[in-house]
Amino acid sequence: MPVLVVIPARLGSTRLPRKPLQPLAGVPLIIRVAERVQAHGVADRLVVATDAEEIASVATAAGFEAVLTDRRHQSGTDRVHEVSRRPDFSSYDEIVNVQGDAPFVSAAAVFGALAQLRRGFELGTAAVPLDAASAAEPSRVKVVLDRRGRALYFSRAAIPFSLDPPWGTGLYWQHLGLYAYRRETLSRLAESAPTQLERAEGLEQLRALELGLSIGVERLDEPALPAVDTAEDLREAEELWTVTQEATR
Repeated sequence: MPVLVVIPARLGSTRLPRKPLQPLAGVPLIIRVAERVQAHGVADRLVVATDAEEIASVATAAGFEAVLTDRRHQSGTDRVHEVSRRPDFSSYDEIVNVQGDAPFVSAAAVFGALAQLRRGFELGTAAVPLDAASAAEPSRVKVVLDRRGRALYFSRAAIPFSLDPPWGTGLYWQHLGLYAYRRETLSRLAESAPTQLERAEGLEQLRALELGLSIGVERLDEPALPAVDTAEDLREAEELWTVTQEATR
């Protein structure tokens, strides 16, 4: 089944102004993300969905397809949904949302999210092990799972709570912010109002759980590589990019 990958990119980030256009190793961040996804070979069609002509122009100049979407969208899911509803994308039933600030997104994460979708879950995503020392950081979203790998809850808090810290390895899992959906699931999410838990935690995936949708989580044996939310994140990403490029020479 053909796969549509959409990378939503909003110009007006508050913590890092003009985030998609900030340079990572001399190339705009949004292009680094698109290059990474393209290299994985998962996408039959890859689209940057943005609210800004400037981002669209940068993407097309780099050889990627770009779609201008409504500036009023409140989330990346809304932007992905708008793209999926356009007639020229109607043949794609498997849709993957890769965040535009994830330049190190792995092939295992993208293929794993799709694998969970194909196992029968209504959404697919991925998670990586998280050490106990980092579990309390609100920027690292934690997920708890049942034995089948179905998400029970996501939180910025350290979940599950350990009565006897440190518990050891394998207790905490960090959620990676990418999703695979079928068209009807994406529409249901985008057309539903934000929910109480979603608003409380600032986590859109909680809307899916409150709606009763099943989320399958691919558990990966790899480190959590940084997404870019702040100027400090960008500096860390620059350092990691340099290290990984030198390692491949």
